[in-house]
Amino acid sequence: MNRFLQTLKENVLVADGAIGTILYSEGIDTCPEAYNLTHPHKIERIHRSYIQAGADVIQTNTYGANFEKLQTFGLEHRVKDITRAGVRIAKKAADEDTFILGTVGGFKGVQQNELSLSTILYHTDIQIETLIDEGVDALLFETYYDLNELLQVIRATKKKYDIPVIAQLTASNTNYLQDGTEINEALKQVEAEGADVIGLNCHHGPHHMQQSFTHIELPQHALLSCYPNASLLDFENSSIKYSDNATYFGKVAKSLVKEGVHLIGGCCGTTPEHIHYIKEAVEGLKPINEKKVIPIRRKSNHPSIPVQKDNLTTKVKAGPTVIVELDTPKHLDTTKFFANVTKLDKAKVDAITLADNSLATVRVSNIAAASIIKQNYNIEPLVHITCRDRNLIGLQSHLLGLSLLGINEILAITGDPSKVGHLPGATNVYDVNSKGLTELAVRFNQGLNIDGGALKTTTNFNIAGAFNPNVRKMEAAVRRLDKKVDSGMNYFITQPVYTVERIQEIAEKTAHLDAPFFIGIMPITSYRNAQFLHNEVPGITLPEEILEQFEAVQHDKQKTKELSLKICRELVDEVTKHFNGLYLITPFEQVDYSLELATYFKSKTESNQEAII
Repeated sequence: MNRFLQTLKENVLVADGAIGTILYSEGIDTCPEAYNLTHPHKIERIHRSYIQAGADVIQTNTYGANFEKLQTFGLEHRVKDITRAGVRIAKKAADEDTFILGTVGGFKGVQQNELSLSTILYHTDIQIETLIDEGVDALLFETYYDLNELLQVIRATKKKYDIPVIAQLTASNTNYLQDGTEINEALKQVEAEGADVIGLNCHHGPHHMQQSFTHIELPQHALLSCYPNASLLDFENSSIKYSDNATYFGKVAKSLVKEGVHLIGGCCGTTPEHIHYIKEAVEGLKPINEKKVIPIRRKSNHPSIPVQKDNLTTKVKAGPTVIVELDTPKHLDTTKFFANVTKLDKAKVDAITLADNSLATVRVSNIAAASIIKQNYNIEPLVHITCRDRNLIGLQSHLLGLSLLGINEILAITGDPSKVGHLPGATNVYDVNSKGLTELAVRFNQGLNIDGGALKTTTNFNIAGAFNPNVRKMEAAVRRLDKKVDSGMNYFITQPVYTVERIQEIAEKTAHLDAPFFIGIMPITSYRNAQFLHNEVPGITLPEEILEQFEAVQHDKQKTKELSLKICRELVDEVTKHFNGLYLITPFEQVDYSLELATYFKSKTESNQEAII
């Protein structure tokens, strides 16, 4: 057996703590890994301080030394240089009995990451190969939020290299990963892939880590490791701060040994002082051979609340369905807005869609408007949710609120960036995009939040997606639709189209999809409006012929309206040949356009003997 594994099997070993925490406390203005090249003496000093505190094991300063993370700092071309330097510095600092772990960090965190698995494996292997060539004693894969990513990395590594692997997951919940997998079950899968040491690191302080390990069985063929954070983080004078709890850290280390942990170190916020107290606490302790595991009892979800109405997916699959977009006002005089809602309700339009600060322009909250509509009208509100304005905390709270109000129809969109709106200095969030938001809503429909905890009931969200067909090559846009369907979107709403040919192309290119479509039509109110839409609104392109027609009647309001409705009726005629769903965008609160076209659509479709699917 490898010397490191043999030593660890027979003893409780103490690992080091955070490197980045110390560097940031000293005013670092770049990534910690860059210091391997620019300030090697500082990294060596940190390694030595941990060894002097009692660490048997140190890790290389290479956690983020991969192409994707280093390119943020313009250092992507120095991956191998930084990694080599990290190992050499650790070796220079180490005693003859010190074990050196080559550290590799996970790519996928809480924020959505669109990197393909093949890209992740490629960049990870460059780092691994360099670490092994420099002679590390073992590899440490740490801070992996995504179970599948870690499993694939272990599989690829074990297939190619003969070196011990320590694999550590990061859980946002003490019992579950963010995909809902129980931590104990997840670690069994990690062990099955061949990891020699399995465990947890980051996110939780020692108390919650110890709670997690009460549910973790002793592995059959691997050993357990744990690297807690110093504590839950706090802020002081706009800086991240962790509790000064080094003595407490040592006390909990004893409890971790009793739960079967062989390797104990520290993650964010830990210092040589923490490691000193861990060493003092576990000195002379031997690993246990058996333990009593406390099973996780997930709180069962209550039955979901039954929904009385058919959702829009069911409706549009069954027959002609019309939805109308109505922007909430930019001010607090909502008289005209709700007067228009009343007209659409009386016209028996199937749903009103409410944008979420479209074009990054502040409007009355669509959830507030939807709540009033839900309480006072029969028409169904369809609420847009943008990822631009809310982080993962806000998005989850928003979804919970919508469910509480009985608002189940949602459109998941990434959202126009703030710079296109009237407050270009406002910040964008984008923790996830529309696909990630959809996956979050699907989890809520399963009764789970993002960290795997139970919601105690299930939501009933019917999730729409946006589709922009106004692109040069529709095939690529349709391929993205396939991914959106896989994420959980049930139907699609298109950007406005202005030609019969484009509607025919949509029908042809999306025929393989089971998801229904609402084809967008937005009346043009003037020649200036046409120019603005064509030149300034993302996702909308007008044919030159239509621009010329509106230019010809630009000084006659009545002829402009007649032309607009004529063009829209021709488009509606084509929609009824291929689709059941019509999506009307009301221009400038002029709801009469939408009412007339909705009536025309119903008259056309009611004359048909069977629904068009």
